[in-house]
Amino acid sequence: MSEIMPEEFWQGVEEFNAGQFYACHDILEALWIDSIEPDKTFYQGILQIAVGLYHLGNHNRRGAMILLGEGSNRLRRYLPDYGSINVEELFTQSVDLLKTLQEKSLEPMANSELVENQVWLLPRIKYLNYDLFD
Repeated sequence: MSEIMPEEFWQGVEEFNAGQFYACHDILEALWIDSIEPDKTFYQGILQIAVGLYHLGNHNRRGAMILLGEGSNRLRRYLPDYGSINVEELFTQSVDLLKTLQEKSLEPMANSELVENQVWLLPRIKYLNYDLFD
């Protein structure tokens, strides 16, 4: 299913991919509040992943894991794509990061070490068939 997304959504995507997760949260939350299904849950899933990544950046591993899990679960119903977004890739990257965080929580490793040394693990939102941010 391919929906036409409002300009604010694309601003949120840009903020997400730039690592500006709090700004992404603000933009998507405004959309989420005023939207109806099926877009409402889609926005909420991305919003929760963004907040999870924000928590990770603030060394709140537990909060990051909770929100990555909740956001990923919400996006399941939109696989493989929705709104010109490759949802499957965002879902897979988010779940992989969640698994990494769960595994690393058993090791004596600082949250900052995970974020700073493995920034490549952070999910990114990609458009279908191409990535404007590469």
